[in-house]
Amino acid sequence: MNKSLFLAASFAVAVFTTGCDNNAGNDTVASEAAVTESNAAQPIDNPNVVSAGAEGETGATDANAPVITFDETEFDFGTIKQGEVVDHTFKFTNTGKSPLIIESATASCGCTVPQPPTEPIAPGESSQIEVKFNSAGKMGQQYPTVTVRANTQPNIVKVSMKGNVEAGGIPTAGADGPVRRN
Repeated sequence: MNKSLFLAASFAVAVFTTGCDNNAGNDTVASEAAVTESNAAQPIDNPNVVSAGAEGETGATDANAPVITFDETEFDFGTIKQGEVVDHTFKFTNTGKSPLIIESATASCGCTVPQPPTEPIAPGESSQIEVKFNSAGKMGQQYPTVTVRANTQPNIVKVSMKGNVEAGGIPTAGADGPVRRN
């Protein structure tokens, strides 16, 4: 036991004597602070953001870019029964000066299916995105969203549907327990 106590005490003394040098390591802290200050002055190069200082770029949108203008960006389908399918057409116009190309239209869930046009829309022309919402397996307030990605600025626009889905003709469990269907 004396050997273990002596070994532990000598280990503790060795740790304290090497760890208590207050001046050791201060120059590395100072040099790290200098590196941090020099890096703070340099802008971060982000490819998703137009830099205002770049030559020929002002950060403003391109005047010749296509612009997608929807007649409505949200459709309220009210209250429906569970299992019903809601069809809605979101109409839009290219109010820009060059052809509009919709790259993709994706829904927030599998219950919603968008059908965007596949051909370019010329300036001044109108088109539509048909959206179907299937309420099977859904209950309560619903807010399906469709994200439209196009060659516009900004290149992402969202349209949505909202409404309430009530229980359909399928019996549910009551206070007395589950309902048996024959």
